[in-house]
Amino acid sequence: MSTIRLGDEAPNFTAKSTEGDINFHEWLGDSWGILFSHPADYTPVCTTELGTVAKYKAEFDKRNVKVVALSVDGLESHHAWINDINDTQATTVNFPIIADEDRKVSELYDMIHPNANDKLTVRSVFVIGSDKKIKLIIVYPASTGRNFDELLRVIDSLQLTAYHKVATPANWKHGEDVVISPSISTEDAKGIFTKGVNEIRPYLRMTPQPNLN
Repeated sequence: MSTIRLGDEAPNFTAKSTEGDINFHEWLGDSWGILFSHPADYTPVCTTELGTVAKYKAEFDKRNVKVVALSVDGLESHHAWINDINDTQATTVNFPIIADEDRKVSELYDMIHPNANDKLTVRSVFVIGSDKKIKLIIVYPASTGRNFDELLRVIDSLQLTAYHKVATPANWKHGEDVVISPSISTEDAKGIFTKGVNEIRPYLRMTPQPNLN
């Protein structure tokens, strides 16, 4: 079983999905990606999650993020379950669900935690950058549904901090002030961040979000 850490290359795989065969790296292309697992088909929390992701797809598209789900059930089960998701959640599932019956992908990404359940995947979330590197890992127990507003917030932060020398403070949301990287002197920061530098402490400098007009 693999142990995946932040900064590792996301393991590539081929798998069957509800939208055809997927070669993961080829499918991602130049996009960012979210790979998230579900304990099983026809579980109530998963049904609400997949419906929510379908409704949020436009937000993921705006951020150049492709989304793919996974469970250890088969394609026939997935397709039938999608009908239930569409009906009960008043949406249309618009992203692939991987059928991982042999658990190859689950084991590759360490999604099965035996002390929680020795057969079913926990609620793992992997955010993968356009460079195919793992940027975020969150693991939820089977009983707790994920917060996809938080995932959008984190992706906004990851994409901002990937291209600008800043970090995001606690509870940051898109449009709010950000923290200037400690590696930049205050003098240099004033030249880089032309919207202004607020030096609260020598190590704590704030500036308006730099990629907004």
